[in-house]
Amino acid sequence: MSRQVFLYDPPERFVAGTVGLPGRRTFFLQASAAGRVTSVSLEKTQVEALAERIDELLDEVVRRTGGNAPVPAVAPSDVHDTAPLDAPVEEEFRVGTMALAWDGEDQRMIVEAQALVELDVDTEEDLAEAEERMLQDEENGPPMLRVRLSGAQARAFAKRALDVVNAGRPPCPLCSLPLDPEGHVCPRQNGYRRGL
Repeated sequence: MSRQVFLYDPPERFVAGTVGLPGRRTFFLQASAAGRVTSVSLEKTQVEALAERIDELLDEVVRRTGGNAPVPAVAPSDVHDTAPLDAPVEEEFRVGTMALAWDGEDQRMIVEAQALVELDVDTEEDLAEAEERMLQDEENGPPMLRVRLSGAQARAFAKRALDVVNAGRPPCPLCSLPLDPEGHVCPRQNGYRRGL
């Protein structure tokens, strides 16, 4: 079966969002353009890492070009998106591997999210060989979401993604673990339940 690539060049909208209540949220990346919507699920830590790396890569592009690249220092307010994910949210795949790149010729950020693949191998050598084969197989690889963003779109995505990650449960002031609405068994309180 040939690889399915969901390409958005450029997207009308590319955002991170969630479905569910804090503590039980499912995180998604969602791209849309011309009536098409693609949603892929991923872990909260993946969303946070992606947003941080996008900001770092954009900062490096600005530094290397001496400020000549069309990349704003902060997310422009005119592209700030606070709307919920487009419904219905239908997961195309669960993200396993992500990649970032800057296309200096087109002045675009490239974000790739590839489906999680379970490898059935017996040894470390078999695992390394299977991973290498998968990385080289452009035609028959796992599904992939590929999005090409302007510098402003990438900054806006990173800001929203970090806002979404931080919108969860507040941390306990003693142990920094998330507080549940029903309370929290804090290890720093020797296991006693701490109310809100």
